[in-house]
Amino acid sequence: MRSIKAAVVPAVGEPFDYQSLELEPPRADEVHVQIKGVGLCHTDLVVSGGVMPYRFPAVLGHEGAGIVRAIGSEVTKVAVGDSVLISFRSCGSCDRCDQKQPAYCRTSVHLNYSGRRVDGTTPLRDRNQAEVSGNFFGQSSFASDVITYERNLVRVDPSLPLEILGPLGCGVQTGVGSVLRSLKVEAGSSLLIVGGGAVGLSAVMGGAIAGCEHLVLVEPVAARRKLAQEFGATEVIDPNANPEWVKDCRARYSLGFDYGLDTSGHAGAQESALKCLASMGVLGLVGLGARENKPPGRANLLVSNGQTLKGILEGDSDPDEFLPQLLEYFQQGRLPFDRMVQTFPLSQINQAVAAVHDGSCIKAVLIPDEESIDETG
Repeated sequence: MRSIKAAVVPAVGEPFDYQSLELEPPRADEVHVQIKGVGLCHTDLVVSGGVMPYRFPAVLGHEGAGIVRAIGSEVTKVAVGDSVLISFRSCGSCDRCDQKQPAYCRTSVHLNYSGRRVDGTTPLRDRNQAEVSGNFFGQSSFASDVITYERNLVRVDPSLPLEILGPLGCGVQTGVGSVLRSLKVEAGSSLLIVGGGAVGLSAVMGGAIAGCEHLVLVEPVAARRKLAQEFGATEVIDPNANPEWVKDCRARYSLGFDYGLDTSGHAGAQESALKCLASMGVLGLVGLGARENKPPGRANLLVSNGQTLKGILEGDSDPDEFLPQLLEYFQQGRLPFDRMVQTFPLSQINQAVAAVHDGSCIKAVLIPDEESIDETG
């Protein structure tokens, strides 16, 4: 067993507790990665708040980046010393994985959301040797070190700033992928994005890469609207200052938007976005909302307008293909997601959560504290 530091959720709704844990060595099909940085994602917060069932205490975190420190005997994709991004887990053997749609893997729920390996065990123990749920998205990377799997991993050029690259593994790939892969937005089309958090602003960058003629963001926080304009938005809307924004959009964009993307998860926002769509328009739904949320729109109107509602996971990404593409966009200056990032020590994860909630931080990236890092592996 290896002593590590981790941010543990003791029970539903409780703040993170930074503490020492014990981590098992990797099994034959596993990889030990020392975390250099991990993004804080909305999904981590809704799971810790009980929106979906999960076994606590637990270590969450699913946007890790780090260095491979040990590999199991069956691992061939990575080697000790490799710099890697850690994305979601998939089985690699079902029909969805064969179709290069691993986000919709037939065993995705168990592999990503059970807190356990396939055999029901967890690699984490507390000081009293009690089990702590790990394996969140096949990684549980709110920790100094994790056990993960080679299908989660994508190698990275070690010259890149590894500490801040973790959000590419979920939030950024979800936003950009929703535009480029899920909606398949064409050059010259129109796109309305609701919500300017990390996913929404990543979608703005995706719309700019796609060459949208009209690229509009609806977002109440002024700093996020300003950044969206710098990322390529052709118009930004403050819904608090203009509660009639839907009517105004319908007047200015009389044919409606070809595409819409809701990243907020709020039923009212989704309904508003749908009202702005053109005939045969497509609305992508990304954000996780309350359990009682119902799909927007009425069936008769959807039918008469030929419109489509599309649920989206992970931007329909195949990480092995899409993450290298995102890294290329980043190196070209076309995906400056680093401008959204603010770093915090992992031990200050609760302060990072507060900063995200009050809007002062767009994308928090947590850096394991120096005391928890053992470079010898």
